[in-house]
Amino acid sequence: MVSELDKLHKACQEWGFFQVINHGVDYEVIEIMKLEIKEFFNLPIEEKNKFCQEAGDIEGYGQAFVVSEEQKLDWADLFYIVTLPTHLRKPHLIPKLPAKFRDAIESYAAELKILAMSILDQMAKALNMKSEEIKTQFEEGMQSMRMNYYPPCPQPELVTGLCPHSDAGGLTILLQINEMEGLQIKKDGIWIPVSPPPDAFVINIGDMLEILTNGTYRSIEHQATVNSKKERLSIATFLSPKMNSELGPAPSLINPQTPPKFKTIGMENFLRGYFSRELKGKSYLDAVKI
Repeated sequence: MVSELDKLHKACQEWGFFQVINHGVDYEVIEIMKLEIKEFFNLPIEEKNKFCQEAGDIEGYGQAFVVSEEQKLDWADLFYIVTLPTHLRKPHLIPKLPAKFRDAIESYAAELKILAMSILDQMAKALNMKSEEIKTQFEEGMQSMRMNYYPPCPQPELVTGLCPHSDAGGLTILLQINEMEGLQIKKDGIWIPVSPPPDAFVINIGDMLEILTNGTYRSIEHQATVNSKKERLSIATFLSPKMNSELGPAPSLINPQTPPKFKTIGMENFLRGYFSRELKGKSYLDAVKI
């Protein structure tokens, strides 16, 4: 009989994506977070603009990965914030939000940090990695959230909600907020739609975890599509290694038979390089390959 750990290992190797049910995250915390995100995106534009991205910063309300006036923009609005550690929070964002939304973010951030560390611990076991190599990188790591609003589009085939890309971080935990689907993952050159059960989390491997696992677990290209009938909402929570750390293959996974496939790079340098480019496939990961 195949164990759950073996199923996790195979999903991470072959797909880079999996879904989690019976995850232990409080149902009420999830429902309140869903409600508050809907409320935020329903605010008048002048209210949302109070939380607008500042020049040169991706945090706040607006768009991401806009590097030129010529590029095609995503058919979406986002609200992106760093949630943990608390000293990295921008004073003009979370502290200024309506109290209910602020409280919802606090509860959700705490629950998802526990879930992320539990998943990473299971991954370390599946890889026969030293557990402290995961803990050292992620326990004090950076958590951020991207709340997405994809409005209906009269010609959905002409736009993308979020263009094809792989995530920069270690682990991404996605929650679908309403019943409209739109996430697609690329497997063997084919785009496959993801249909999460109610209140399941969709988890995917990010570029940093691909580096840490020396390519055993791979980040996968994915995209968001839109439709002509109804808006779609989701929230992606990202867990990345701590900002002052060095990112490279875990020493316990390196030996003469499996040499390192990636360079070791400082976290800040990695993020600077990733966010300075137009979001496009897995192009940035290629820059750190040996």
